[in-house]
Amino acid sequence: MKNKLVERSLLLVKPDAVQRGLVGEIINRFERKGLKIVAMKMVWPDRALAIKHYFKSDEEKKITGERTIASYKARGIELKESAITLAERIQKRLINYLTTGPVIAFILEGAHAIDYVRKIRGNTSPLDADVGTITADYTVDSYFLSDPDERAVRNLVHASGSLEEAEREIPLWFTKNEIHQYDMAIDKILYSKEWESARKDLVEG
Repeated sequence: MKNKLVERSLLLVKPDAVQRGLVGEIINRFERKGLKIVAMKMVWPDRALAIKHYFKSDEEKKITGERTIASYKARGIELKESAITLAERIQKRLINYLTTGPVIAFILEGAHAIDYVRKIRGNTSPLDADVGTITADYTVDSYFLSDPDERAVRNLVHASGSLEEAEREIPLWFTKNEIHQYDMAIDKILYSKEWESARKDLVEG
């Protein structure tokens, strides 16, 4: 992505959300915000795709593990395993979770798409998510419920955490021919010539 004015984010409506019939409600939240769907399909991920999707470097694992340790500590629980070991354990659960059924994969495009999608989705831990977000409004799961069953938290939606993550994830799920470019009313109302130039860079890049 050559210009950060226009961003794309990968969003996965996970198997639990599909099974509960929440797909339309979830998509509606992003459309009402003004984000544009430029690609969408149903996929039943195999293990190879799930592993590629949840790939993390040791540094990323360390950050993920440290965040989880801090979350438990805030609730008075001390975890003894290292940050990387914890992250790898979570990663295995996420891979198992993603392969349990079909998901709806789609790409959202718009100004500040990464941040807006994350805000609408909410914290990955439903217990810590703000009311009004998807994870707060539609699930009561938590790490404290999922840990005894050695499963991933059922948090309904995955969203790219950064531009770099989106750039890595999107080609895993979509070919260039599956990503469409079209105009919506909001493009003409909200965006400038600079936006059009940035969008052209994104499409050509």
